[in-house]
Amino acid sequence: MGVTDLLDGEWRRPARALLTIRRVECGLFLALPFLVVAVVVGVLTGPAQGTAVAALGAVVTGLALVSIRRRWHAWGYAERDDDLLVRRGVLIRRTSVVPYGRMQYVDVTAGPLDRRLGLARVTLHTAAAASDASIPGLPEAEATRLRDRLAALGEARAAGL
Repeated sequence: MGVTDLLDGEWRRPARALLTIRRVECGLFLALPFLVVAVVVGVLTGPAQGTAVAALGAVVTGLALVSIRRRWHAWGYAERDDDLLVRRGVLIRRTSVVPYGRMQYVDVTAGPLDRRLGLARVTLHTAAAASDASIPGLPEAEATRLRDRLAALGEARAAGL
């Protein structure tokens, strides 16, 4: 039985609006370029080849959208008494345990789409660069609450070392 099995009921997930952001990004950076290439190929070589490129783009975009949903569903975090658990990953499930006393600082960042939808990313930094963990797609209020709580717990636990 793994850590993720023990806490199935306590995991919190990113906001559903994160799915919207990822879908918009998929449309802009995957579907739209395929559409442009399909039109160019269709004009230069004929409608059959353009349709084939468009069909390929539709399949690739569909697979990407399924992957986006699965990745969103895999993200989660759980606050415990002494540490924070962060899980992610579809094919390879990864769970990071970050002790509060080992946190050096906590970042809250938000890109343009994040801000538009009221979301932010919380990133935890520790002395070991490989142990940094982040939680994307949190509502701004939750990101601020989590940052403040983690900072307070980190200071309290570090002072006890």
